[in-house]
Amino acid sequence: MKSRISAEILCGGTFLAAWLYEPEGVGPHPLVVMAHGIGAVREMGLDAFAGRFQAAGLGVLVFDYRHLGASGGQPRQLVNIERQHEDWATAIAYARNIDWVDPDRVALWGTSFAGGHVLVAASTDSRIAAVVAQCPFMDGRTVARATPPKAAIGINALAVADLVAKILRRRPVLVRGAGEPGSVALMTTPDALSAMHRMAPPGYVNGVAARLAFSTGRYRPGLKAPNVACPAFFAICEDDQVTPPEMARQAAAQAPRGEAKSYPVAHFGLYFGDDFEAAVADQTEFLTRHLLTKTVSSNADGSDQ
Repeated sequence: MKSRISAEILCGGTFLAAWLYEPEGVGPHPLVVMAHGIGAVREMGLDAFAGRFQAAGLGVLVFDYRHLGASGGQPRQLVNIERQHEDWATAIAYARNIDWVDPDRVALWGTSFAGGHVLVAASTDSRIAAVVAQCPFMDGRTVARATPPKAAIGINALAVADLVAKILRRRPVLVRGAGEPGSVALMTTPDALSAMHRMAPPGYVNGVAARLAFSTGRYRPGLKAPNVACPAFFAICEDDQVTPPEMARQAAAQAPRGEAKSYPVAHFGLYFGDDFEAAVADQTEFLTRHLLTKTVSSNADGSDQ
């Protein structure tokens, strides 16, 4: 199997740091564009999924958002929904221009917050061939209601302080991405902090600019599901207390070509052990079914010969 290579994708006056995985064989190949959730970076479990997709004959492009990880952009640790949508559009355009990629067989894979982003991207780009949304963020209102009151009050206070820092052109005030139950953090479920410690690379910053709190409540990407024309696979974590599963089930039912599979795990469960193996097997089957059968069927009748 070919090794991955690093790439830099020009975006918004800076760059997206990316990994590119080319499959074996003669192209053009399909390709899956991948990115992580709030404040997370490529090293936090995405290579494991990408490697399996590559081994199955799919190209993969994995990127960090601007302001995070190895990507450029100032200030650091900023999570801006509109900019992240732009990052997705830029990564998709880059993928379609890779010489060994079939531009009409580009799929999207997003987890958690990015599970919402991929629905938004696919709802506006009719050329997207397939979507995988893993434990997806579907409705900010529902997520806000699931946030413990103490954490919500603390997050809002930090968000106000961060807006003041922005006005004064100071460094962002951060809110922790993961924390202990009862603490002030975006995720305070029993599994959140231990999972982040297990996944995080050296030097990882467990925090994002707190101003994000004023935009997540209005972010409702699940509403875009009826406009996603391509096949869409929803990997739903039944014990998820971060992104409640009922909204993902609703989105899967509303997507014209939606498929759903539930797993008896919490929000971070699909990154580890047997649960990872189950999820990656299901996702690989879905992606190869929709991205590789086009080539197989067209070659079978000689239309592409």
